[in-house]
Amino acid sequence: MENKCPVCEKKKNTPRNKEEIKNIQTRLNRIIGQLNGVSNMINENRYCGDVLIQISAAENALQQLGFLILKEHLEYCVVEDIKNNDMSSLEESIDIIRRLK
Repeated sequence: MENKCPVCEKKKNTPRNKEEIKNIQTRLNRIIGQLNGVSNMINENRYCGDVLIQISAAENALQQLGFLILKEHLEYCVVEDIKNNDMSSLEESIDIIRRLK
């Protein structure tokens, strides 16, 4: 299924090879495991400091994944659009970066 932007009707797709997808899925599975670990720690009434450290680790892993996806976006989507004299992806990226916290 093709994903299109509702505003400009531009096709939105990031081609990833199998290795890149596997890397992203591995990272996601690790993050999911960390979050399940936090849930288990809460259910076991573990010490708050230990829970907070695990939450911080999961947040950091998710942020690193976000940076990886942003890097892909800049290197592929934005560069390709700029080559085609289309600045919309650059403007969109600036907006996305503003939203990152």
